[in-house]
Amino acid sequence: MRRVVVTGLGAITPLGNNLQDFWNALIQGVSGSDWITHFNTEKFKTRFACEVKHYNPQDHFERKELRKLDLYAQFAMIAAHEAYLDADLDQADINKDRAGVIWASGIGGIGTFKNEIEGFVEAGRTPRFSPFFIPKMISDIAAGHLSMKYGYRGPNYATVSACASSTNAIIDAFNLIRLDMADLFISGGSEAAINEAGVGGFNSMQALSTNNEEYKSASRPFAANRDGFVMGEGGAGLILEELEHARKRGAKIYAELIGGGMSADAYHLTAPHPEGAGAILVMKNALRDAKISPEEVDYINVHGTATPLGDLSEARAIKSVFGDHAYNMNISSTKSMTGHLLGAAGAIESIAVILSIVNDIVPPTINLETVDPEVDPRLNLTPNKAQQRKLNIGISNTFGFGGHNTSAVFRKYNNH
Repeated sequence: MRRVVVTGLGAITPLGNNLQDFWNALIQGVSGSDWITHFNTEKFKTRFACEVKHYNPQDHFERKELRKLDLYAQFAMIAAHEAYLDADLDQADINKDRAGVIWASGIGGIGTFKNEIEGFVEAGRTPRFSPFFIPKMISDIAAGHLSMKYGYRGPNYATVSACASSTNAIIDAFNLIRLDMADLFISGGSEAAINEAGVGGFNSMQALSTNNEEYKSASRPFAANRDGFVMGEGGAGLILEELEHARKRGAKIYAELIGGGMSADAYHLTAPHPEGAGAILVMKNALRDAKISPEEVDYINVHGTATPLGDLSEARAIKSVFGDHAYNMNISSTKSMTGHLLGAAGAIESIAVILSIVNDIVPPTINLETVDPEVDPRLNLTPNKAQQRKLNIGISNTFGFGGHNTSAVFRKYNNH
């Protein structure tokens, strides 16, 4: 089976608008939560989120380009380009017929959809839609833009599986390289749903935290007083490459992607299986695909959204899969800092796992003062401060509404 490595990374997040700023803030335990600036929240139950800060689209795109790019696609272009440059692909002579793009978004251009419908209503129902309305909104268009920008003619599409979307994109790219259908992929995900429709919709489901009084620390995975997730936005890109292809061009290698698992809860529209049945299956599938034992895993970056049901279900699943070894691993939820980037969550958290392995340090779960007793306080949830430890193998778990479950397994790269 062909081996797959990670040769480039890029990110634009609520913690920083590039990879290094994101990583530095993550290790320092910085909260990305603040008051929402994208719209007037006066009538909303939740008035805070993890927005990308100090972002000016004109710094990155020509005005003509911006007419075609929803905010989620802007984040995709920025994160992917940083990964592209990080991998030195601007200097590489590669076969573009065997280079592809698989880019995810759980919701796509919801901001464009909202704006166009509002404009339609305000115009007295005169059908004056932008000619860019549909191609700007659809969830696959970021992948299309990226393939056109770089001339990559290999497999090109989007994965949509709610909050599992970008891990599905990474696993698909991984499998297509292993199957010799491509040598290289730009993969990842982006999301931009912090607007009236996104916040209002999740509020109506009672999924978001409404702790406006303590908005900075409202994202509290595994805490006894957690009350829902904090919405985030941004994008994250990875360059996945066949090992010999990367070696031949002298690429730096961050880590090896050694396994991917997928499963379904087949249980409920939005709630996880209470005993974590789907989460158990997906981690077992990932471990089997990676050909490793549970005892070889050092770190799990959990889905850990800070919803009452979700955190408990995932903790039960981890104990079921890993047994006593669950107490030897580090576990952390970086959503405590970034918020929940929805369809981009899996990509940004995969980057967190990769950089943890490279640097032998585990980012913390912040805002964790009292662990929910049902979660099990004996688990090392990496509370509030990063922890140094030798890391060889890490897992990124990502689960989505509809019962979609994904796990990606990364290993420290050994040059043999």
